[in-house]
Amino acid sequence: MFKSLFHWKVLLNIVIAMVFFAGLVWLTFRWLEYHTNHGDEVPVPNVMNMKVHDAIKILDDSGLEYEVDSFKYDPKFRPFQVLAVFPSPGASVKSGRSIVLKVNPRTWAKVAVPDIIDRYKGLAFNQLTLVGLKVGDTLFEPSIQRDAVLRIVYNGSSIKPGTLLPKFSSVDLVIGSGPLRNVSIPNLVGRTVQESKKIIAQALFEVGIVDHEDGGKDDSDIVYYQDPSVGSLRDQGMQIDLWASKKTPAEMQGKIQQLDDMYRPKIDTTLAPIQYNEVPPPTVEQRPAVIKPPVSNTPSTSGATQQPASKPKTNGTTSPASTNTAVKQNTATPQTTKTVDKPKPKKVVIE
Repeated sequence: MFKSLFHWKVLLNIVIAMVFFAGLVWLTFRWLEYHTNHGDEVPVPNVMNMKVHDAIKILDDSGLEYEVDSFKYDPKFRPFQVLAVFPSPGASVKSGRSIVLKVNPRTWAKVAVPDIIDRYKGLAFNQLTLVGLKVGDTLFEPSIQRDAVLRIVYNGSSIKPGTLLPKFSSVDLVIGSGPLRNVSIPNLVGRTVQESKKIIAQALFEVGIVDHEDGGKDDSDIVYYQDPSVGSLRDQGMQIDLWASKKTPAEMQGKIQQLDDMYRPKIDTTLAPIQYNEVPPPTVEQRPAVIKPPVSNTPSTSGATQQPASKPKTNGTTSPASTNTAVKQNTATPQTTKTVDKPKPKKVVIE
């Protein structure tokens, strides 16, 4: 087996394979040198602090490519001034190599305005600061959304979220100051539903129920009834209900009367008002007399019994006068045990 490995034919095949492999490697490197321009190098020209147009012309003359990168604005330098070069000036690069030029832009890069509509003003200020925008004036406008952002104003014009503005630009914010109190309800009877909705929105009220007589949703119907009534005082943000029909309000008097009975019932004012009169306190003459019990000079002892008064001696018959006197004395005794009456509370008479 080992003798067959060292046969001259086997060794010849190995040598031929090695020569073929070496030739293939040599040809590969030669092709790479030709394809990559090996040894053909040029120095990077110094284009620092030049205008970008002049720097591009010099790179073209040197056979080099270029890429312009406006990375950030620096107000210390002129617009379109080359601030950095990569690879650095003087470095040897092959012809056709792309050189990156860091250029100062004309102004700050533009940023998108965040969506802060209907947001609380504190959150809106933070979002604008995070994207690089400044808050200018804050204008307050009556609205039911207190302290919420209603509009964004830039240079006197309203802008929408997503608009691109230069970084560090100032924007003004229109903020709701809350609803007004006791605002008069506008007259909507005789107008179309479409016109009434616009008037309600302009007065900062809300559209409530819209009842069409035919059950449709045609905004060209004429309003013949509204609640609250015309001239009523309400706070902004309250709802206004509408009743509309294709007929005129004069033709809807029967329906209007029914709605009046439902939403504006009449109060009978012919009844006399209820009066409350206070009864004055009783005077000294009107107060009940207080009877004081008699004071006995001889103190009574416990267990002792009071001896009855001696009766006059009679011959066995009792006179009427003496009988009446005894009755009077017996009836007068209970009066001495009455207590003092308290004054009665004041009475209120309702007529």
